[in-house]
Amino acid sequence: MPFQKVHSEKLSAAVVRQIELLILRGILRPGERLPAERDLAERLGVSRPSLRDAIAQLTQSGLLDTRANAGIFVADVLGSAFSPALTRLFGSHNEAVFDYIDFRRDMEGLAAERAARAASDTDLKVIAQIFQKMEAVHPKRDPSDEARLDAEFHLSIIEASHNVVMLHMMRSMFDLLREGVFYNRSVMFKQRTNRADLLGQHRAINDALQARDAAAARSAVIDHLTYVEDALRAQFASDEHEEIAKLRLAHEAERD
Repeated sequence: MPFQKVHSEKLSAAVVRQIELLILRGILRPGERLPAERDLAERLGVSRPSLRDAIAQLTQSGLLDTRANAGIFVADVLGSAFSPALTRLFGSHNEAVFDYIDFRRDMEGLAAERAARAASDTDLKVIAQIFQKMEAVHPKRDPSDEARLDAEFHLSIIEASHNVVMLHMMRSMFDLLREGVFYNRSVMFKQRTNRADLLGQHRAINDALQARDAAAARSAVIDHLTYVEDALRAQFASDEHEEIAKLRLAHEAERD
């Protein structure tokens, strides 16, 4: 008969499973420091020896990193999908920039559609709060805070889609996303009207999500990233035309 005696689970095994799930679900993030041993044991309701046993198992499996005189940290299990050199290379070549926007449009459109259906009320509150912060910093002349919140807004939608594979894949690309957001905005802000347009597009995404309208949420994300692509293409063309004009001007000066 395929039955075995039931054994009560060790406390350390329950701790391991709980921390594993927190990492899997993206609640504990790479590089995040865990509470001190005494505090963590009290929160979990286990003895310190049981906690130490669990920490040892998680460290051995590569999920936690114990640093002398510093504490216990979530290991950098994600790393980066691309090296810093390749990230810079992507940002310096238009072909890669537009391929990246295409990738984001596909993935984030799907994430927004999923989030509208699967997000909890608390997920939607997080998204709404980040958008409210974007609105609050929008009047600032320096756009860096708004650009940082832009990246957080998009990642919060991916988190709210509750697909752990998508979540970890996109988090592993966070540096590329962050650099992409800052790069896109630095180019687009040459056209002063774009900043207000971008805020309006994020408002449309947030409104659709809060209404749990999956089709509208996906459409709003697609419209937003298509706008970004079109604005970048227009700015690149303008820059190219300016360079050609400068060559003509220099050539005319040499002919005098």
